[in-house]
Amino acid sequence: MAIKPKYVKQLATLLLEKYPQSFNTDFETNKEHVEQLTNVESKGVRNRIAGYITRKKASSAASA
Repeated sequence: MAIKPKYVKQLATLLLEKYPQSFNTDFETNKEHVEQLTNVESKGVRNRIAGYITRKKASSAASA
């Protein structure tokens, strides 16, 4: 498992705080929402942010 860069974690955390209802455990849905809510132009960075959000949502759903 790769270590995520700090900017990926910071932006993902900010998005989860501002728009918690926009994200769920589906990567494809999260990818679309990240694209709509940010100005990230890089597909790779967008996917990393969406993947990090997906993992955070899945881990919080499993613990709840």
